[in-house]
Formats: sequence, structure tokens, C-alpha cells
Amino acid sequence: MTQDESRRVQERYARRDAAADARRYALTDPYALAAWQERQRAIVRLLAGRDLAALSVLEVGCGSGGNLQDLVRLGVDPARVQGIELQGGRAAQARAVLPIACRIHTADALHADVPGASQDLVLCFTVFSSLLQDEAPQALAARAWHWLRPGGAVLWHDFTVNNPRNPDVRGVPLARVRALFPQGRVQARRVTLAPPLGRALCRVHPALYGWANAVPWLRTHVLCLVHKPND
Repeated sequence: MTQDESRRVQERYARRDAAADARRYALTDPYALAAWQERQRAIVRLLAGRDLAALSVLEVGCGSGGNLQDLVRLGVDPARVQGIELQGGRAAQARAVLPIACRIHTADALHADVPGASQDLVLCFTVFSSLLQDEAPQALAARAWHWLRPGGAVLWHDFTVNNPRNPDVRGVPLARVRALFPQGRVQARRVTLAPPLGRALCRVHPALYGWANAVPWLRTHVLCLVHKPND
């Protein structure tokens, strides 16, 4: 990313944090809990057959560390976990909640000190939807691919549709994911009941999340594993 785009990303997240109600994203919220549980089940299925304890894992834009916490709970060795976070405050939160063996870098991902072909799994969760400068997504995708060992994979989670209420983000359809990683083999699953609908239904009863989420076109996010060839 250019310095201007890095600055704009920080500004977008600052606006989002200032406007957001943290309670809506806490796991005590019925909708947030249902969406998180659905995503965890899908991640377990995608990673089935891999020795999680042997994986070297890096998250781009690790935020306050929640996704890395989830992987550590699933069996990833904290000593093999790294995160890169542009915002110093979020990086500090991640360091506070993650095991001390995890390494969190406060840096722009394009300039992070991570060796090439050193990672088995690179996480990109709701990162690319915040990159509005046209060349920034391709540059970051190339960087993530550079970090992967042959046989490794990008674990991707992001929304596919634009949010008319939030001009600071834009959806990333699955076709765009394939274009960003043209050498990759993609396993994809649609996940996450559309937030406005999901929140409304969960206020009535949390069980309605699963009922409505059975309709694929009501899901707004994609979770996928992009495999890097062994040769």
C-alpha cells in the first residue's frame, strides 16, 4: 500500500470504531454469537486434515486478536503465530489477550519484516474490503502469496456486497478473490446471514438465524481457503 492508502485505512477504521456500538460485535449479542459459531464450524471443515499444531500462521490486519485466539483454541501453537496490525491501539489489545509467545507487529503489511515462503496459513479477514485504492488489493495479495510456503493457503473471510450505509468499504465478490490469487485453488463457502436481517431475527429468537441462513442467497460473506501449489 502507498503511504496515502495506509493513512486512509487508519482513518476509515478510526471512523468505524468511533461510530460502532461494541455491544453489537460482542459474543454476548445473539446475532454476533450465531455468526461466529457458523464461521468457526466452517473453518474447522476447511482446515480438516491439517496438523494445526505444526502450522506457521500469520494474520494480516489482526485487529484486537480475536481470530488468532480462535485458531490457538483450535490447536495452533502460539509460538508459531504472528499478526500484523496497522493501528497501534488494536495491536496493543491483541498483545494483551493473546499468549505471550504470539508475535504482533505494528506495521503496514507491505513493509512488515516477514520472510518469504515462511508461512503455512495467511489469514485475511475483512481486510481487502477496506482497501479502496485500486492497486492496493493486488499489492497486498501478492505480498500474502509471497509469504506462503508451497502447499500453504490463504484463509479468507470478507463480505461480497457493498454496504450502502458505509462508504469506507466495498464488497469483494468471489470472482475478485480468484483474480487476486490467479495461481491458487479456491475452496469457498458462503457464510453469515445478512446482518440487518440476522439482527432483526435474533431479536425475536436466536434460533431463527439458522432457519433463515439455510437460504444461500441471504448470506453476505465468503469464507475460503486459497491453496498455493506445491511446485
